[in-house]
Amino acid sequence: MAAKRVLIAEDEPHIVESLRFILAREGLSISAAGDGETACREASETRPDLVILDVMLPRLNGFEVLRRLRADPGLTGLPVIMLTAKGQAQDRRTAEEIGADAFITKPFSNRDVVAQVLRLVGAGPAEPR
Repeated sequence: MAAKRVLIAEDEPHIVESLRFILAREGLSISAAGDGETACREASETRPDLVILDVMLPRLNGFEVLRRLRADPGLTGLPVIMLTAKGQAQDRRTAEEIGADAFITKPFSNRDVVAQVLRLVGAGPAEPR
């Protein structure tokens, strides 16, 4: 069975590398996009199994990326985890209204991210680390 594919849309390289490391350990295939426009293009072209989407991205913010993903008939069911340093209730409401499947605030727990990703891609719970 092919590895589940996760697209990380994040402009902070150290966060991308951290996420890449913890998710690759779970057997997931990881790609990354450093801005919102690239994330939209990558999602459309590669059809990942899940997107981890930062709210604060250059070129298109995460909310606009999510709107575009939800408007694409081929991507409407794509699970999306919003990842942000902004923990305000309004950001969470906006993400939920647009159709985010989960919302994780930075700094995040590696265990929480892995558990959410595995739940949403249908890979089952992660073994405790």
